[in-house]
Amino acid sequence: MRVIIRTFLTSFGRTLKFVRSNIFIQTLILIVIIIVVGVYFFFLRSEEKEPQPLIVQTNMNISSSAFEHNSLMPAKYTCDGDDINPDLIFSDIPEEAKSLALIMDDPDVPKSIRADGMWDHWVVFNIPSSTNQILEGQEPAGVHGIGTSGDKEYHGPCPPDREHRYFFKLYALDTQIDLNEGATKIEVEEAMQGHIIDQAELIGLYQRQ
Repeated sequence: MRVIIRTFLTSFGRTLKFVRSNIFIQTLILIVIIIVVGVYFFFLRSEEKEPQPLIVQTNMNISSSAFEHNSLMPAKYTCDGDDINPDLIFSDIPEEAKSLALIMDDPDVPKSIRADGMWDHWVVFNIPSSTNQILEGQEPAGVHGIGTSGDKEYHGPCPPDREHRYFFKLYALDTQIDLNEGATKIEVEEAMQGHIIDQAELIGLYQRQ
């Protein structure tokens, strides 16, 4: 056993002496260490930045007395009528919610008009979490973002070609959004990342005659 240990120590000493005397080997070892440490911190930072799940629960509900979910919206709420917002009813808002956000958009826009096929009709955030209804033709309390048409208020359906779907999306958040009036839908959605504790959706349909 002593002979084995003595042989190992002798071999290790020779290897260590070789490394100390060889600049190339030293440089190579240093580069490997730097790469390993760099990769470790890269993945560590990536894990830290990974967004939290957007939705914790789905109990909240949004509805309207003007139309049922996935049914036709009356012309009154479109560019063919008074172009006012329908009444909206919110229920089962989480008690821990600090604010609400409301987005209405149309994902069926012809690509010849909008490359992303999307038109934002209504963007409102920092709505008080105690809000349980938006009356017909009235804007809710909160901060108003800007829609695709440049409006900061409700802009009704006005499809140019066929029947479109209009998504009314309600979000319950665990915080207030730190954005100013006139923020875009994308900016609001980015600010909501990791803060959505519940959401609900109402879809209305419309086609011009």
